[in-house]
Amino acid sequence: MRISVAKEVEVGEHRVALVPDTVGKLVKQGLEVWVEAGAGEQAFFSNEAYEAAGAKIVGDTAALWGEADVLLKVNPPALHEVHQMKEGSALVGFLNPLGNPTLVQRLAEQKVTAFSMEMIPRTSRAQSMDALSSQAGVAGYKAVLIAAAALPKFFPMLTTAAGTIAPAKVFVMGAGVAGLQAIATARRLGAVVEAFDIRPAVKEEVQSLGAKFVEVKLEEETVAPGGYAKEVSEASKQRTQEVVAEHVAQSDVVITTAQVPGRKAPILVTEEMVARMKPGSVIVDLAADQGGNCACTQAGKDVQRNGVTIIGPINLPSSLPVNASQMYSKNVLTLVQYLIKDGTLQLNFEDDITNSTCVAHAGEIRNQRVKDAIAQITVNA
Repeated sequence: MRISVAKEVEVGEHRVALVPDTVGKLVKQGLEVWVEAGAGEQAFFSNEAYEAAGAKIVGDTAALWGEADVLLKVNPPALHEVHQMKEGSALVGFLNPLGNPTLVQRLAEQKVTAFSMEMIPRTSRAQSMDALSSQAGVAGYKAVLIAAAALPKFFPMLTTAAGTIAPAKVFVMGAGVAGLQAIATARRLGAVVEAFDIRPAVKEEVQSLGAKFVEVKLEEETVAPGGYAKEVSEASKQRTQEVVAEHVAQSDVVITTAQVPGRKAPILVTEEMVARMKPGSVIVDLAADQGGNCACTQAGKDVQRNGVTIIGPINLPSSLPVNASQMYSKNVLTLVQYLIKDGTLQLNFEDDITNSTCVAHAGEIRNQRVKDAIAQITVNA
């Protein structure tokens, strides 16, 4: 079986789907690994390092795509890349199936078996394959560094000959993987940290990191299947905004992390809240590419409002490509090893990991939510 690693071509993407260390593990299992020339260069993994691990370096992109049994990527492929894949081959990567369901449709039409890393179930069995979590942790860490660089104040308390300087106040909205890593990083830098999440169950995790949990009691279920926060009613959103408004106003740094797969990100910080913040304060919005949690966010830009800087970074994991690639590579390796037995791809759709992750197979779209999204596009057209 031939496993191919494609070079990422999206602007600003520096990660690679497999690093040399994981290539070596697949080669030892008797699998043939092709790596597109230069695929790892932006993550500082050379062609020579892949060759030393047992991979074949391939300069012909069309051959790499067309002759792969399993093709590994980070970002979704372009449509012209999909058309190069042979019938019966498999694709593994972030496919954004709910945000771009037409891609899944094209993969099904090409009779490609597609595995979306976003769809890995949040269970203990699948934890080592959970690429969303691994990359979110990278984003949460980097968000705090960006905030610290932009804030015109120190993060830690300092006692100097010129007097004592109070620590920065950081408010993290959303205590998923990104939020928890942001809390931990801000605490390591010496800030006083508060955090909010609509899921009361995360309170202990927030407190274990040394942050204060801001609690909002809502009269509805706030946890979706899989443990993620679910989208709540307008009444609950209003109640939440009323409670968090004071904490936003008193903070030097606000980091927002709330995202709902396949939907526009909920607004957590309104323009009125931004107007009440102190000049010099900073907001880092990790949901920028889904519309933003802050009403003032512009994806990929730094915006100034009343002396407040609102930063809308895109693809933060790519800014730390060495470790982000290593983590993603381990996630992909674990999934591939789970699916490949005795040198062949063996699919058991009674298994929750395979069933959840595989969005297209044998010419069919397998995920009902993707089918519904395509049907909605057809209706709107």
